[in-house]
Amino acid sequence: MTRTKYNTFVLTTAVISGLLCFGTLLTAWTFSSNLMYPSYQCSEEHFLYCGDPTQLDLVFNDVVFTSEDGIDLSGWYIPSSQSTKAIIFVHGHGADRHEGMRWFTAMHNAGFNILALDLRNSGQSEGEFSSMSYFEKLDVIAAVDFLKDQKSIERIGIFGTSMGAATSIMAMEQDTRISAGVFEAGWANLRDLLGEVISQHLGLPRLPLLPISIWLFELRSGADMTALNPDTVLANIASRPVFIIHCEGDQLINISHGERNFSAAQEPKEYWRSPCDMHARAWQSAPDYIEARVAGYFLKYL
Repeated sequence: MTRTKYNTFVLTTAVISGLLCFGTLLTAWTFSSNLMYPSYQCSEEHFLYCGDPTQLDLVFNDVVFTSEDGIDLSGWYIPSSQSTKAIIFVHGHGADRHEGMRWFTAMHNAGFNILALDLRNSGQSEGEFSSMSYFEKLDVIAAVDFLKDQKSIERIGIFGTSMGAATSIMAMEQDTRISAGVFEAGWANLRDLLGEVISQHLGLPRLPLLPISIWLFELRSGADMTALNPDTVLANIASRPVFIIHCEGDQLINISHGERNFSAAQEPKEYWRSPCDMHARAWQSAPDYIEARVAGYFLKYL
């Protein structure tokens, strides 16, 4: 090979390598941005209700309370007369308090007060970004404080969906004032889930995109990805009960995550493998059955 051809080869290789590195870094930056700044538009196909609780003929109050790190959080409080028990509804990534509305009527009819909050950087709440549960668990603990201090609630249950399930598990493990939890469509290990999204949904190789994306996400958000794995903390919740719900055909968070979470949990625990094929659509698959079962679960343990 002549020196000219050699120099051309080296230059071409360097340019291609540089472009590949730049493309990987740009893709990783975009991926981490999607984690931190999710887009949201209420869809009645998924949430069923995009108004306020008057759609369900429920009386409610708009409430605001503040997290330990100074984030003002908004929510709805739906009182149930003569009850000192409440359920907190925690929504998923790229959602808000509307996600829990499909459950409100059954839980209210069962005699529970309801608090549905917008997590930070969601709905009407303040906050600069999502941290995929790392800081959001502080929002849930603030909701518990609000119920205890402002509403004199004695027994508290929690219902978390998708990221809200992971957030609720983290909060319940830390805060023993939460007496029972229902966790729908949650991941077991966030690193595993992100790898599945990259390979199965984006059609890209996990390496080196996954570790670079995680590094950027942790650098930008201040979160620790290793602290966002429910299957490592569920056992610590015992002897408080947990109820895992997951769609068999969940196309976003595979049913294997639900299986892993149920396996990691200790007794008392319950599990429903819902016959649905969309993410977080357990209610739609059998509303009467699952409303009765979830209401019965909370009545038993709260």
